[in-house]
Amino acid sequence: MECHFCSSSLISPKPTLPLPNPSRVPPILQFPRWKPQSSRNRLVLKRACGPNNPNPSKVFVEEAIGAEYGEGFETFRMDGPLKVDVDYLNDKLQECFLQRIRHAMKPDEAFGLIFSWDNVVADTRSVKLDAWRLLASEMGREIPNDASTQKAILHTTADHVLQKVLCWEKSVSELERLKSRLLQLYYENLLKIDTPMEGLREWLDALYTAGIPCAIVSCLDRRNMVEALDRMSLSKYFQALVTEEDGMESIAHRFLSAAVKLDRKPSKCVVFEDDPRGVAAAHNCTMMAVALIGRHPAYELVQADLAVASFSELSVINLKRLFAHKGSEFMDLQKQIIEKSPPKRKLMIDTIF
Repeated sequence: MECHFCSSSLISPKPTLPLPNPSRVPPILQFPRWKPQSSRNRLVLKRACGPNNPNPSKVFVEEAIGAEYGEGFETFRMDGPLKVDVDYLNDKLQECFLQRIRHAMKPDEAFGLIFSWDNVVADTRSVKLDAWRLLASEMGREIPNDASTQKAILHTTADHVLQKVLCWEKSVSELERLKSRLLQLYYENLLKIDTPMEGLREWLDALYTAGIPCAIVSCLDRRNMVEALDRMSLSKYFQALVTEEDGMESIAHRFLSAAVKLDRKPSKCVVFEDDPRGVAAAHNCTMMAVALIGRHPAYELVQADLAVASFSELSVINLKRLFAHKGSEFMDLQKQIIEKSPPKRKLMIDTIF
């Protein structure tokens, strides 16, 4: 009896009716979902969008800044969901005893550096413009070269550009086809990128020598991100990647996720951005921001803690100066306890005769 019970618990119970001949299996049981043609048609789109995101236009969407009030994102643990915000990370990601000793000996390792992919690590501005030009060439059209059109193409969504700026298509089906083709052209051009931004390799090499951990954030999927870093020979410099698979909903959430992966408090992180929106997101996360002048002029990046024309202007000592004016506890989100002064002792006058 005991042996019969164990075998029945491991093997599914036998059906009461005899199994049919495989040649007579009904069509509904013969894996009708396997369609090689449709799979091949979705291959490029799946690689471009990632396996978990069916929206093919995420690369051309203006993301929200996020964390305007210090809010973060929600993650899941064995005991249930956990809400992670700026205050929580600054409080929980405290240095342990051994880390404090190590950072006292090597203070540069206490920082965490976060690099944005677009126009900071790679020149994606030209990649997007080339994708739009190729799409226009396939349709027998031309894209105006005026500054307002170029700015709209780079900073607004694909739907807005197709319907409001270029006024090409208004039907839903044709609009989706053009967006899908635009993303395919973008990823085809992305495969040609093999050179990082000027001075970035030397700057990353200095950070690698100093032992400062670095992370990169992007809305690309992980596979394309890893392949792009391999082509540029930059993989060894980044200890953490935040990609489309992480499911972050805003720029600030990507920065917070990078801080968690680097095991650094947000208030000890420095973000490298070229967009004023990214600078605002970094400050919302209590991070410092270094702006790269180029796509945006210097007067639009005045909110950054430091603005440079290229990475060749930076040195490791610049990172220390970003935090030096407020001491080692700069931007730590903790309340200061005002100690009450001790009561004054009453003086007793004794007259001795």
